[in-house]
Amino acid sequence: MTSHISSIDPAELDRGDPEAAIAAAARRCSNWGRWGPDDVHGTLNHIGDADRARAAALVRTGQTLSLSLRFDMDGPQSGWRRRTNPIHTMLDTGSDAEAGRQGFPHGIGGADDVVTMPLQCSTQWDGLGHIFDHGRAWNDRPAGEVVTSDGDRVTGIETAADRIIGRGVLLDVGRQFGTDGELPDGFAITTQHLDQTIEAQGSTATVGRGDLVCIRTGQLTRVLRDGWGTYAGGPAPGLSFTTADWLRHTDIAAIATDTWGFEVRPNEFDDAFQPLHQVAIPHIGLYLGEMWNLDALADACATDRRYDFLLTAAPIPVTGAVGAPVNPIAMR
Repeated sequence: MTSHISSIDPAELDRGDPEAAIAAAARRCSNWGRWGPDDVHGTLNHIGDADRARAAALVRTGQTLSLSLRFDMDGPQSGWRRRTNPIHTMLDTGSDAEAGRQGFPHGIGGADDVVTMPLQCSTQWDGLGHIFDHGRAWNDRPAGEVVTSDGDRVTGIETAADRIIGRGVLLDVGRQFGTDGELPDGFAITTQHLDQTIEAQGSTATVGRGDLVCIRTGQLTRVLRDGWGTYAGGPAPGLSFTTADWLRHTDIAAIATDTWGFEVRPNEFDDAFQPLHQVAIPHIGLYLGEMWNLDALADACATDRRYDFLLTAAPIPVTGAVGAPVNPIAMR
């Protein structure tokens, strides 16, 4: 059940002291040790088999909606920190087969291909090894012992391969507070915005333990219409830093948005980079989804006023990866 959780008023944040705000939020919201010293799943522990069975009962029509962007060269990446769009190359083609160059017997031919890409270049999950706080990783482990040149040897994305399936809930904050369904860049979504969206959408939008929450801002709608621009790394609507307590105390299993970086950009401090990540991933143990395409789902939910659904969102289990592509499927 959704609870009205108190949080800091964004106006009360000391814009000049992100270190203190992050440290205070980390103390309030920490899940370190909650599931034992060896835990590698974080808030995914909130989803159990019974929860998945209840989520399956939400399927009424069998309608399926992919929440993924396409993985191609026309994607959102601009090269920042060496993140590029996928490069798709054919190894064998139909022309090779027609020319008889493939060396197979009795006329059989085929096509084969390869993709080269950063694992977080399009619709994806941030895993628990993606962000650290002062050298500490999820569950108070030394970051250097978790992620080495061999990858994430403790909380690699493969540990979530069969876990991210359950009750999905869409909170269409863009439709509730935006203009024509779109929030402006720099709009900080607070706990109050989340609670008011839930209230407006009704009982099927309640949020509680084990839920997989999808937050639509409408920014992706805009850039798909007008061009990518600075979508990757630039200004964006997103979660306020002050929602850290909501993320912790609702006991959700994971959360995803239609933006590049999940939280509001510019961030709410004078000199900060993704401070909400610094609390949510290493301290809360929360999986963050980014660049999810929620528009078709939002239209479907608005049509029948039903905002919960079965969501399957398994990452590609690349051993040792700190993030991975995903093709989330909402089934209604």
